[in-house]
Amino acid sequence: MGKRNFLKVIGPGLLWAGAAIGVSHIVQSTRAGAGFGFALIWVIILANILKYPFFEFAPRYAASTGESLIDGYKRLGKTAVWVYAFITVFTMFFLMSAVTIVTAGIFANIFHSNLPINYWAVIIILILAAVVAAGRYSAIDKFVKFIIVLLAISSIIAVVSAFSSGYHPNPEFEHTFNRVTDIGFLLALVGWMPTAIDVSVWHSVWTIAKKKETGYAPKLKESLLDFKIGYLGTAVLSLFFLSLGALIMYGSGETFSDSGVTFAGQLINLFTESIGSWAYYIIAIAASATMISTTVTCLDAYPRVLEPTAKIIIPKLNHKKSTKKIQIFWLVIVTGGTIIIFLFFLGNMKQMVDIATIIAFLTAPVLGWLNLRVISLNIVPPEARPSKFLIVLSWLGLFFLTTFGIYFLYTRFF
Repeated sequence: MGKRNFLKVIGPGLLWAGAAIGVSHIVQSTRAGAGFGFALIWVIILANILKYPFFEFAPRYAASTGESLIDGYKRLGKTAVWVYAFITVFTMFFLMSAVTIVTAGIFANIFHSNLPINYWAVIIILILAAVVAAGRYSAIDKFVKFIIVLLAISSIIAVVSAFSSGYHPNPEFEHTFNRVTDIGFLLALVGWMPTAIDVSVWHSVWTIAKKKETGYAPKLKESLLDFKIGYLGTAVLSLFFLSLGALIMYGSGETFSDSGVTFAGQLINLFTESIGSWAYYIIAIAASATMISTTVTCLDAYPRVLEPTAKIIIPKLNHKKSTKKIQIFWLVIVTGGTIIIFLFFLGNMKQMVDIATIIAFLTAPVLGWLNLRVISLNIVPPEARPSKFLIVLSWLGLFFLTTFGIYFLYTRFF
Protein backbone atom coordinates (compact mmCIF):
# COMPACT_ATOMS: atom_id res chain seq x y z
CA MET A 1 0.00 0.00 0.00
CA GLY A 2 1.44 3.35 -1.06
CA LYS A 3 1.78 6.35 1.23
CA ARG A 4 -1.02 8.22 -0.53
CA ASN A 5 -3.47 5.32 -0.16
CA PHE A 6 -2.43 4.81 3.46
CA LEU A 7 -3.32 8.42 4.29
CA LYS A 8 -6.68 7.96 2.56
CA VAL A 9 -7.43 4.81 4.55
CA ILE A 10 -6.14 5.83 7.97
CA GLY A 11 -8.78 7.61 10.01
CA PRO A 12 -11.77 5.49 11.14
CA GLY A 13 -9.48 3.41 13.38
CA LEU A 14 -8.05 6.55 14.98
CA LEU A 15 -11.51 8.05 15.38
CA TRP A 16 -12.46 4.82 17.12
CA ALA A 17 -9.39 5.25 19.33
CA GLY A 18 -10.40 8.85 19.99
CA ALA A 19 -13.75 7.65 21.29
CA ALA A 20 -12.11 4.89 23.34
CA ILE A 21 -9.24 6.85 24.90
CA GLY A 22 -11.03 8.95 27.43
CA VAL A 23 -12.95 7.84 30.48
CA SER A 24 -11.87 4.18 30.19
CA HIS A 25 -8.20 5.17 30.17
CA ILE A 26 -7.84 8.51 31.95
CA VAL A 27 -10.31 7.63 34.73
CA GLN A 28 -10.86 3.88 35.00
CA SER A 29 -7.39 2.54 34.15
CA THR A 30 -5.73 5.10 36.41
CA ARG A 31 -8.16 4.28 39.24
CA ALA A 32 -7.36 0.57 38.76
CA GLY A 33 -3.64 1.21 39.19
CA ALA A 34 -4.09 3.61 42.12
CA GLY A 35 -6.45 1.25 43.94
CA PHE A 36 -4.91 -2.16 43.23
CA GLY A 37 -1.40 -1.59 41.88
CA PHE A 38 -0.61 -3.97 39.03
CA ALA A 39 -3.06 -6.61 40.29
CA LEU A 40 -5.70 -5.82 37.63
CA ILE A 41 -3.37 -5.62 34.64
CA TRP A 42 -4.53 -9.08 33.56
CA VAL A 43 -8.15 -7.87 33.59
CA ILE A 44 -7.36 -5.07 31.13
CA ILE A 45 -5.40 -7.40 28.86
CA LEU A 46 -8.16 -10.05 28.98
CA ALA A 47 -10.89 -7.49 28.25
CA ASN A 48 -8.99 -6.19 25.23
CA ILE A 49 -8.52 -9.73 23.91
CA LEU A 50 -12.06 -11.06 24.51
CA LYS A 51 -13.79 -7.96 23.09
CA TYR A 52 -11.48 -7.66 20.09
CA PRO A 53 -13.56 -9.73 17.60
CA PHE A 54 -16.72 -7.66 18.12
CA PHE A 55 -14.86 -4.47 17.18
CA GLU A 56 -12.89 -6.05 14.35
CA PHE A 57 -16.10 -7.29 12.69
CA ALA A 58 -17.05 -3.63 12.01
CA PRO A 59 -14.26 -2.70 9.53
CA ARG A 60 -14.31 -6.26 8.17
CA TYR A 61 -18.02 -5.99 7.32
CA ALA A 62 -17.92 -2.38 6.08
CA ALA A 63 -14.88 -2.86 3.85
CA SER A 64 -16.09 -6.13 2.32
CA THR A 65 -19.74 -5.17 1.74
CA GLY A 66 -19.79 -1.37 1.49
CA GLU A 67 -22.43 -1.31 4.24
CA SER A 68 -22.42 -0.25 7.87
CA LEU A 69 -23.30 -2.62 10.69
CA ILE A 70 -26.70 -0.91 10.88
CA ASP A 71 -27.43 -2.19 7.36
CA GLY A 72 -26.26 -5.59 8.57
CA TYR A 73 -28.71 -5.45 11.48
CA LYS A 74 -31.45 -4.63 8.96
CA ARG A 75 -30.58 -7.81 7.08
CA LEU A 76 -31.08 -9.76 10.31
CA GLY A 77 -34.57 -8.30 10.60
CA LYS A 78 -36.19 -5.13 11.88
CA THR A 79 -36.18 -6.50 15.43
CA ALA A 80 -32.37 -6.32 15.47
CA VAL A 81 -32.53 -2.66 14.43
CA TRP A 82 -35.07 -1.94 17.17
CA VAL A 83 -32.84 -3.65 19.74
CA TYR A 84 -29.86 -1.59 18.63
CA ALA A 85 -31.93 1.62 18.65
CA PHE A 86 -33.24 0.93 22.16
CA ILE A 87 -29.79 0.21 23.57
CA THR A 88 -28.31 3.29 21.89
CA VAL A 89 -31.00 5.74 22.99
CA PHE A 90 -31.06 4.25 26.50
CA THR A 91 -27.30 4.48 27.01
CA MET A 92 -26.27 7.60 25.07
CA PHE A 93 -27.25 10.12 27.75
CA PHE A 94 -25.25 8.27 30.42
CA LEU A 95 -22.22 7.97 28.11
CA MET A 96 -22.30 11.63 27.10
CA SER A 97 -22.75 12.68 30.73
CA ALA A 98 -19.74 10.62 31.81
CA VAL A 99 -17.33 11.85 29.15
CA THR A 100 -18.46 15.48 29.40
CA ILE A 101 -18.28 15.65 33.19
CA VAL A 102 -14.69 14.39 33.12
CA THR A 103 -13.88 16.99 30.46
CA ALA A 104 -15.54 19.68 32.58
CA GLY A 105 -13.57 18.63 35.65
CA ILE A 106 -10.27 18.98 33.80
CA PHE A 107 -11.12 22.43 32.45
CA ALA A 108 -12.44 23.67 35.80
CA ASN A 109 -9.21 22.51 37.48
CA ILE A 110 -6.91 24.04 34.87
CA PHE A 111 -8.63 27.44 35.04
CA HIS A 112 -9.04 27.29 38.86
CA SER A 113 -12.70 28.17 38.37
CA ASN A 114 -15.31 28.43 41.09
CA LEU A 115 -18.07 27.86 38.55
CA PRO A 116 -19.98 24.65 39.44
CA ILE A 117 -18.80 21.67 37.39
CA ASN A 118 -22.26 21.01 35.97
CA TYR A 119 -22.29 24.53 34.49
CA TRP A 120 -18.89 23.86 32.95
CA ALA A 121 -20.31 20.66 31.48
CA VAL A 122 -23.28 22.50 29.95
CA ILE A 123 -21.02 25.14 28.38
CA ILE A 124 -18.67 22.52 26.94
CA ILE A 125 -21.35 20.30 25.42
CA LEU A 126 -23.15 23.28 23.87
CA ILE A 127 -19.93 24.53 22.23
CA LEU A 128 -19.01 21.08 20.95
CA ALA A 129 -22.54 20.45 19.68
CA ALA A 130 -22.24 23.64 17.63
CA VAL A 131 -18.89 22.44 16.26
CA VAL A 132 -20.41 19.10 15.23
CA ALA A 133 -23.44 20.80 13.64
CA ALA A 134 -21.23 23.10 11.56
CA GLY A 135 -18.24 20.82 10.98
CA ARG A 136 -17.39 17.99 8.67
CA TYR A 137 -15.99 14.51 9.15
CA SER A 138 -12.55 15.51 7.84
CA ALA A 139 -12.06 18.27 10.44
CA ILE A 140 -12.86 15.94 13.35
CA ASP A 141 -10.74 13.23 11.73
CA LYS A 142 -7.63 15.46 11.59
CA PHE A 143 -8.15 16.86 15.10
CA VAL A 144 -8.39 13.43 16.72
CA LYS A 145 -5.24 12.17 14.95
CA PHE A 146 -3.22 15.07 16.39
CA ILE A 147 -4.60 14.64 19.91
CA ILE A 148 -3.90 10.90 20.07
CA VAL A 149 -0.27 11.45 19.08
CA LEU A 150 0.13 14.21 21.71
CA LEU A 151 -1.36 12.06 24.47
CA ALA A 152 0.69 9.01 23.49
CA ILE A 153 3.99 10.94 23.64
CA SER A 154 3.08 12.49 27.01
CA SER A 155 2.08 9.11 28.46
CA ILE A 156 5.24 7.35 27.27
CA ILE A 157 7.47 10.01 28.85
CA ALA A 158 5.50 9.94 32.12
CA VAL A 159 5.50 6.15 32.48
CA VAL A 160 9.20 5.79 31.65
CA SER A 161 9.99 8.46 34.24
CA ALA A 162 7.76 6.77 36.83
CA PHE A 163 9.34 3.36 36.27
CA SER A 164 12.81 4.88 36.72
CA SER A 165 11.77 5.86 40.25
CA GLY A 166 10.76 2.29 41.09
CA TYR A 167 7.68 0.69 42.61
CA HIS A 168 7.57 1.15 46.39
CA PRO A 169 4.04 0.86 47.83
CA ASN A 170 3.59 1.21 51.57
CA PRO A 171 2.19 -2.08 53.01
CA GLU A 172 0.07 -0.09 55.44
CA PHE A 173 -2.03 1.28 52.57
CA GLU A 174 -1.97 -1.65 50.15
CA HIS A 175 -5.32 -3.02 49.00
CA THR A 176 -6.11 -6.38 47.41
CA PHE A 177 -9.09 -7.29 45.29
CA ASN A 178 -11.08 -9.32 47.80
CA ARG A 179 -14.24 -7.39 48.62
CA VAL A 180 -17.72 -7.78 47.18
CA THR A 181 -17.87 -4.01 46.64
CA ASP A 182 -14.88 -4.32 44.30
CA ILE A 183 -16.98 -6.34 41.84
CA GLY A 184 -18.81 -3.17 40.82
CA PHE A 185 -15.55 -1.43 39.99
CA LEU A 186 -14.28 -4.45 38.08
CA LEU A 187 -17.45 -4.42 35.98
CA ALA A 188 -17.10 -0.69 35.37
CA LEU A 189 -13.47 -1.16 34.34
CA VAL A 190 -14.28 -3.90 31.81
CA GLY A 191 -17.44 -2.16 30.58
CA TRP A 192 -15.46 0.49 28.73
CA MET A 193 -12.25 -1.43 28.20
CA PRO A 194 -11.23 -0.56 25.58
CA THR A 195 -14.66 1.02 24.99
CA ALA A 196 -18.36 0.11 24.75
CA ILE A 197 -19.15 -2.44 22.03
CA ASP A 198 -21.72 -0.15 20.38
CA VAL A 199 -18.75 1.98 19.26
CA SER A 200 -18.14 -0.80 16.73
CA VAL A 201 -21.20 0.47 14.87
CA TRP A 202 -19.70 3.97 14.86
CA HIS A 203 -16.54 2.58 13.31
CA SER A 204 -18.45 0.98 10.44
CA VAL A 205 -20.29 4.26 9.77
CA TRP A 206 -17.01 6.22 9.86
CA THR A 207 -15.51 3.74 7.38
CA ILE A 208 -18.32 4.47 4.91
CA ALA A 209 -18.01 8.23 5.57
CA LYS A 210 -14.26 8.09 4.93
CA LYS A 211 -14.91 6.34 1.63
CA LYS A 212 -17.34 9.09 0.56
CA GLU A 213 -14.98 11.83 1.75
CA THR A 214 -11.90 10.56 -0.11
CA GLY A 215 -13.55 8.75 -3.01
CA TYR A 216 -11.27 5.80 -2.27
CA ALA A 217 -12.67 2.36 -1.44
CA PRO A 218 -10.14 0.73 0.92
CA LYS A 219 -9.30 -2.93 0.59
CA LEU A 220 -10.08 -5.24 3.49
CA LYS A 221 -6.43 -5.48 4.55
CA GLU A 222 -6.13 -1.68 4.55
CA SER A 223 -9.22 -1.18 6.70
CA LEU A 224 -8.11 -3.85 9.13
CA LEU A 225 -4.64 -2.28 9.37
CA ASP A 226 -6.19 1.09 10.21
CA PHE A 227 -8.34 -0.56 12.88
CA LYS A 228 -5.51 -2.60 14.39
CA ILE A 229 -3.31 0.48 14.73
CA GLY A 230 -6.05 2.21 16.71
CA TYR A 231 -6.92 -0.88 18.76
CA LEU A 232 -3.34 -1.72 19.71
CA GLY A 233 -2.68 1.92 20.57
CA THR A 234 -5.65 2.08 22.97
CA ALA A 235 -4.62 -1.19 24.63
CA VAL A 236 -1.08 0.04 25.24
CA LEU A 237 -2.25 3.42 26.54
CA SER A 238 -4.63 1.73 29.00
CA LEU A 239 -1.62 -0.11 30.49
CA PHE A 240 0.31 3.18 30.62
CA PHE A 241 -2.40 4.86 32.66
CA LEU A 242 -2.71 1.87 34.99
CA SER A 243 1.06 1.97 35.48
CA LEU A 244 0.98 5.67 36.40
CA GLY A 245 -1.67 5.03 39.04
CA ALA A 246 0.21 2.01 40.38
CA LEU A 247 3.68 3.56 40.47
CA ILE A 248 2.73 6.91 41.97
CA MET A 249 -0.48 6.48 44.00
CA TYR A 250 -0.86 2.82 44.99
CA GLY A 251 0.05 2.18 48.60
CA SER A 252 0.56 5.90 49.29
CA GLY A 253 -2.63 6.34 51.32
CA GLU A 254 -3.96 8.80 48.74
CA THR A 255 -7.13 7.92 46.83
CA PHE A 256 -8.84 9.52 43.88
CA SER A 257 -11.59 11.98 44.70
CA ASP A 258 -15.19 11.55 43.51
CA SER A 259 -15.16 15.23 42.55
CA GLY A 260 -14.38 15.82 38.88
CA VAL A 261 -12.35 18.98 39.58
CA THR A 262 -10.25 17.39 42.34
CA PHE A 263 -9.76 14.21 40.30
CA ALA A 264 -8.47 16.27 37.37
CA GLY A 265 -5.90 17.91 39.62
CA GLN A 266 -4.79 14.53 40.97
CA LEU A 267 -4.50 13.16 37.45
CA ILE A 268 -2.32 16.04 36.23
CA ASN A 269 -0.19 15.69 39.37
CA LEU A 270 0.48 12.05 38.46
CA PHE A 271 2.21 13.23 35.33
CA THR A 272 4.02 16.20 36.85
CA GLU A 273 5.30 14.11 39.79
CA SER A 274 6.72 11.68 37.26
CA ILE A 275 8.06 14.09 34.61
CA GLY A 276 8.50 17.33 36.55
CA SER A 277 6.51 20.47 37.27
CA TRP A 278 7.76 22.02 34.02
CA ALA A 279 5.47 19.64 32.12
CA TYR A 280 2.27 20.93 33.76
CA TYR A 281 0.99 22.87 30.77
CA ILE A 282 1.88 20.12 28.31
CA ILE A 283 -0.02 17.56 30.38
CA ALA A 284 -2.93 19.93 30.97
CA ILE A 285 -3.26 20.52 27.23
CA ALA A 286 -2.93 16.80 26.44
CA ALA A 287 -5.53 15.75 29.06
CA SER A 288 -8.06 18.45 28.17
CA ALA A 289 -7.61 17.94 24.43
CA THR A 290 -8.01 14.17 24.83
CA MET A 291 -11.32 14.53 26.63
CA ILE A 292 -12.47 17.17 24.16
CA SER A 293 -11.68 14.77 21.31
CA THR A 294 -13.58 11.98 23.07
CA THR A 295 -16.61 14.18 23.73
CA VAL A 296 -16.77 15.64 20.21
CA THR A 297 -16.25 12.19 18.66
CA CYS A 298 -19.20 10.81 20.64
CA LEU A 299 -21.34 13.81 19.74
CA ASP A 300 -20.48 13.29 16.09
CA ALA A 301 -21.21 9.56 16.24
CA TYR A 302 -24.69 9.45 17.75
CA PRO A 303 -26.44 11.52 15.03
CA ARG A 304 -24.52 9.56 12.36
CA VAL A 305 -25.73 6.17 13.59
CA LEU A 306 -29.24 7.18 14.65
CA GLU A 307 -30.01 8.82 11.29
CA PRO A 308 -29.89 5.57 9.25
CA THR A 309 -31.45 3.71 12.18
CA ALA A 310 -34.43 6.07 12.16
CA LYS A 311 -34.80 5.66 8.39
CA ILE A 312 -34.99 1.88 8.72
CA ILE A 313 -37.56 2.04 11.51
CA ILE A 314 -39.58 4.82 9.79
CA PRO A 315 -39.33 4.23 6.02
CA LYS A 316 -41.05 7.56 5.25
CA LEU A 317 -37.86 9.34 6.36
CA ASN A 318 -35.77 7.50 3.80
CA HIS A 319 -34.81 10.29 1.39
CA LYS A 320 -31.65 12.36 1.04
CA LYS A 321 -33.23 15.69 1.99
CA SER A 322 -34.07 14.40 5.45
CA THR A 323 -30.53 13.22 6.28
CA LYS A 324 -29.17 16.48 7.71
CA LYS A 325 -32.45 17.28 9.50
CA ILE A 326 -32.50 13.88 11.21
CA GLN A 327 -28.87 14.24 12.28
CA ILE A 328 -29.53 17.71 13.73
CA PHE A 329 -32.63 16.34 15.50
CA TRP A 330 -30.60 13.61 17.21
CA LEU A 331 -27.80 16.05 18.02
CA VAL A 332 -30.34 18.27 19.79
CA ILE A 333 -31.86 15.27 21.61
CA VAL A 334 -28.54 13.88 22.90
CA THR A 335 -27.30 17.36 23.86
CA GLY A 336 -30.56 18.35 25.57
CA GLY A 337 -30.92 15.06 27.43
CA THR A 338 -27.34 15.25 28.68
CA ILE A 339 -27.85 18.82 29.89
CA ILE A 340 -30.94 17.73 31.84
CA ILE A 341 -28.83 15.10 33.61
CA PHE A 342 -26.19 17.74 34.43
CA LEU A 343 -28.70 20.19 35.88
CA PHE A 344 -31.06 17.88 37.76
CA PHE A 345 -29.60 14.41 38.29
CA LEU A 346 -25.85 14.83 38.54
CA GLY A 347 -24.34 13.22 41.63
CA ASN A 348 -20.56 12.95 41.47
CA MET A 349 -18.11 12.13 38.71
CA LYS A 350 -17.24 8.64 39.97
CA GLN A 351 -20.91 7.70 40.26
CA MET A 352 -21.71 8.97 36.76
CA VAL A 353 -18.77 7.12 35.22
CA ASP A 354 -19.55 3.86 37.02
CA ILE A 355 -23.22 3.95 35.97
CA ALA A 356 -22.29 4.50 32.32
CA THR A 357 -19.62 1.81 32.24
CA ILE A 358 -21.72 -0.81 34.06
CA ILE A 359 -24.59 -0.27 31.63
CA ALA A 360 -22.10 -0.68 28.77
CA PHE A 361 -20.97 -4.00 30.24
CA LEU A 362 -24.47 -5.37 30.72
CA THR A 363 -25.53 -4.51 27.14
CA ALA A 364 -22.28 -5.78 25.58
CA PRO A 365 -23.37 -9.44 25.08
CA VAL A 366 -26.42 -8.37 23.05
CA LEU A 367 -24.46 -6.14 20.68
CA GLY A 368 -21.60 -8.63 20.51
CA TRP A 369 -24.01 -11.38 19.47
CA LEU A 370 -25.57 -9.13 16.79
CA ASN A 371 -22.11 -8.36 15.37
CA LEU A 372 -21.27 -12.05 15.28
CA ARG A 373 -24.48 -12.81 13.37
CA VAL A 374 -23.90 -9.96 10.91
CA ILE A 375 -20.37 -11.09 10.00
CA SER A 376 -21.80 -14.55 9.29
CA LEU A 377 -24.31 -13.26 6.69
CA ASN A 378 -24.08 -14.56 3.13
CA ILE A 379 -23.40 -11.04 1.82
CA VAL A 380 -19.92 -11.22 3.37
CA PRO A 381 -17.57 -12.74 0.74
CA PRO A 382 -15.98 -16.04 1.82
CA GLU A 383 -12.46 -14.54 1.64
CA ALA A 384 -13.53 -11.71 3.99
CA ARG A 385 -15.04 -13.88 6.70
CA PRO A 386 -13.21 -14.13 10.04
CA SER A 387 -11.01 -17.09 10.88
CA LYS A 388 -12.17 -19.95 13.07
CA PHE A 389 -9.94 -18.57 15.80
CA LEU A 390 -11.81 -15.22 15.80
CA ILE A 391 -15.17 -17.01 15.84
CA VAL A 392 -14.12 -19.16 18.82
CA LEU A 393 -12.70 -16.08 20.57
CA SER A 394 -15.97 -14.23 20.03
CA TRP A 395 -17.96 -17.06 21.60
CA LEU A 396 -15.56 -17.06 24.57
CA GLY A 397 -16.10 -13.32 24.85
CA LEU A 398 -19.88 -13.72 24.81
CA PHE A 399 -19.66 -16.42 27.50
CA PHE A 400 -17.44 -14.24 29.68
CA LEU A 401 -19.54 -11.09 29.31
CA THR A 402 -22.83 -12.92 29.88
CA THR A 403 -21.66 -15.01 32.85
CA PHE A 404 -20.02 -12.12 34.64
CA GLY A 405 -23.03 -9.88 33.96
CA ILE A 406 -25.41 -12.45 35.48
CA TYR A 407 -23.10 -12.84 38.48
CA PHE A 408 -23.08 -9.08 39.00
CA LEU A 409 -26.87 -8.84 38.85
CA TYR A 410 -27.16 -11.73 41.30
CA THR A 411 -24.76 -10.17 43.84
CA ARG A 412 -26.38 -6.74 43.40
CA PHE A 413 -30.02 -7.73 43.84
CA PHE A 414 -30.09 -11.16 45.55
